[in-house]
Amino acid sequence: MALVVRTIKSSPRNVKPVIYSDFYNNLNTENVKNDLLTLENEESVKTSIKNILKTNRGERFFNPTFGSDIRRMLFENYTSATEQIAKDLIKTAIKNFEPRANIIDVKVLGNPDQNSINITLIFSVINKSEPVTLELTLNRVR
Repeated sequence: MALVVRTIKSSPRNVKPVIYSDFYNNLNTENVKNDLLTLENEESVKTSIKNILKTNRGERFFNPTFGSDIRRMLFENYTSATEQIAKDLIKTAIKNFEPRANIIDVKVLGNPDQNSINITLIFSVINKSEPVTLELTLNRVR
């Protein structure tokens, strides 16, 4: 006697399909199942971009070119060219290490009194038309 199980693939109308998924950086778990919580779609790409921008080149042992070197700029003298250099570093890093994101606009506003850089990144995820905004502040650690 053989048991035949048939599954019908149907999804509720209001549920977005998961295209990209990733884990939280602190590896949070669900209380009930004790599974790792996941980030999905745009949130996954946002977290990846944050990791790229917060990593200096040379910090990853087996991938020394990974990162953006934006944090190193916080220790430099702030000039009029600093914002443009930061924009170029951001665009290059995302182009090299995050193929799921298409950059629409990058805004960098330096705050030399607080030793920080405010970054506003507008991008779209591959195969999606709506723009996603990521705001990030990088502070100099003393």
